[in-house]
Amino acid sequence: MTDAWDEWLATLPKDKQDVAGELRDRFEELGAEDPEGWTRSEISENIPQLARFLILRAIRRQAVDSWARAGALTTIPAAQRLLAAGVDPGDLLGLVQSTVHDTAFAVLECLDEGRDTEASEEHPGWSLVEVGGAHAGPSRRIEGLHEDLQP
Repeated sequence: MTDAWDEWLATLPKDKQDVAGELRDRFEELGAEDPEGWTRSEISENIPQLARFLILRAIRRQAVDSWARAGALTTIPAAQRLLAAGVDPGDLLGLVQSTVHDTAFAVLECLDEGRDTEASEEHPGWSLVEVGGAHAGPSRRIEGLHEDLQP
């Protein structure tokens, strides 16, 4: 833990310190690069960062990183033909992962928008909200997902 973390933690009431410590540990266990930053944001700004982190992690694992597993490209006939024609497998994998990342980014941006911007205001929209969890409270809207989808 950093000195800045300890200083920030000391500014919180005891019950919030306990919640922040548990949350930081959870982020760390899940592999977050900056568990203290995610935690500070969730506690200080009331942003459902753990839910955001889990959504982003699942999308990265299931959509983007899944293409790096051995043989992923060989299941696609067009990729088989390109590989047989001598295309570098690394270049093809990079192209596929970049395309999948851009698609995931566009989907998250659409979810974040909350409505079809080309439809009139009288049409329904949508919202992604946090549900359940160890410290479940009132539902919080999950926003800005596209901002944290790392390349």
